[in-house]
Amino acid sequence: MDTGRGLSIIDVPERLTWAVQVLDPAPGDRVLEIGCGRGVAVALIRDRLVTGTVTGIDRSAKAIDAASRRNSDALATGRAAFHTRALEDADFATGSFDRILAVDVNLFRTRQADRELAALRRWLAPGGLLCLCWEPPDGKRAGEIAAKVEPAVAGHGFATEVRRAATARGAGLVGVLGVAVVPGRLSGEGRPGRS
Repeated sequence: MDTGRGLSIIDVPERLTWAVQVLDPAPGDRVLEIGCGRGVAVALIRDRLVTGTVTGIDRSAKAIDAASRRNSDALATGRAAFHTRALEDADFATGSFDRILAVDVNLFRTRQADRELAALRRWLAPGGLLCLCWEPPDGKRAGEIAAKVEPAVAGHGFATEVRRAATARGAGLVGVLGVAVVPGRLSGEGRPGRS
């Protein structure tokens, strides 16, 4: 079965489908995907957008080239943009995005990512959603990832939530969501997800 955008349902890893469902972009959202690879999640996101835009960054020029080809129609209309750069080298204006997604981007779980999390918080509009997802090779690691990443995200001005799921073959999925807390609101308001 073809999704109409050159993607077969068979070609889409379950972790990406799940991550985009958790991200739940609205039709007018401005979305950033960190580590967009060959643009598969970007294609899933852009299919949900009407007036919104999606930007993908990846440190691999080869991946960005493939993502640009896969999403050429959205690129041509200005609804998608791609940049070859590492997250630590990216610089976007304050409040540029409503939603930010990263799937299997290990820097958030393997080291202190204070500089990167501060940048993501700055790039998100107030009330915007950060969605960091992983499919660890060992399902037991999902809990370890959540235990390490959630407090780091919360420490940067996000109201957090952890979501878990499993793929059809039983692999574990984990997502740490963070809503950019609006100054002056209680931290319990604006929990992840749509109202």
